[in-house]
Amino acid sequence: MGDTAIAPPPPDQQPSESFFSKAFNVFISPGQAFESIARRPDFLAPLIVMTVSSIVIIEAMLEKVGIDRIIRRSLELSGRGAQMTPEQIDQAIQKAGTITAVSMRAGAVIGVPIYLLVIAAVGLLIANVIFGGSAKFKTAFSAVCYANLVLLVETVLGVLMIFFGDMEQFNADNFLPTTLGFFLNPLTTSKPLYVIASSFDIFRVWFMILASMGLSAATGKKVGTLAIFLTFLAIWVVIVLGHAGIVAAMS
Repeated sequence: MGDTAIAPPPPDQQPSESFFSKAFNVFISPGQAFESIARRPDFLAPLIVMTVSSIVIIEAMLEKVGIDRIIRRSLELSGRGAQMTPEQIDQAIQKAGTITAVSMRAGAVIGVPIYLLVIAAVGLLIANVIFGGSAKFKTAFSAVCYANLVLLVETVLGVLMIFFGDMEQFNADNFLPTTLGFFLNPLTTSKPLYVIASSFDIFRVWFMILASMGLSAATGKKVGTLAIFLTFLAIWVVIVLGHAGIVAAMS
């Protein structure tokens, strides 16, 4: 009697991968990772990991750099410091210190979930409304949360820059060498140009590519990765240019 062939289980009965397996595959085999996420979407674990990552960066910044130095440097870079006496700067730091530290910590906790919810909503708009897909929000949000795990690399780099970089020149808004703006002098560079140069971060591009792959998988590949990515990129360019235009008008 010949061997009886055993058919593979249908997609909805395939064994689910662990969080660590999917997270690892996001870096080395994103196509496989997002196919698994599309079959069984889950967002809690990657969302928690990236929220903790955000908290780590803020706490490292407050511990090593200090809120006084962060505010003082911000006043210098904005140009307001040049119009103030040393006593006025000290008073401004004293008044704003506690509030700024609290707002930074609050932003670390709620900033990541809000940001990813917005990206997922925009991704659904692109995939479903513009290109006629039928992705579900949970699947899209899960894909975006997993795609955001690539920013763990940025977190590691950020902690290294905080603890080993030049604290006197530390700019809390642009302290990583992953943008052209990092290599420009914010005091002598045109403000609109500095905004544009500081906005295009290689990790954000990586995240957009992976998020586009995940959203494509969420539609069952009915909408291509390239179409979603180019739409994301166009929206990003418009936002950056709009920001630069506002800065130019206020300069």
